[in-house]
Amino acid sequence: MLIQLIRYTFAPEHADRVAAIFKELQGLCRQEAGVVRFDVARGQDKPYVFVLWEQYRDEAALKAHAETEYFARLVVNGIRPLAKDRVAETVLPLE
Repeated sequence: MLIQLIRYTFAPEHADRVAAIFKELQGLCRQEAGVVRFDVARGQDKPYVFVLWEQYRDEAALKAHAETEYFARLVVNGIRPLAKDRVAETVLPLE
């Protein structure tokens, strides 16, 4: 299993638009066969900060996720251009 932790920071004026994109993305990702978990959280004190917790069955599932049409549309061409900062880390669970 692979876990991706991603933290995005946006300009406050983009926060509600980004929240709508993340909501759509979350719904689509949760339907992927290789996705174990896909959660998006929004900062309580900083509502322009979002954190994603993504769990994939394996490397192939992560690759398949990144090759979907909606990943290109919502992430590559939607979320990332609006981000002021993005910090991502791929981690493995302790077993």
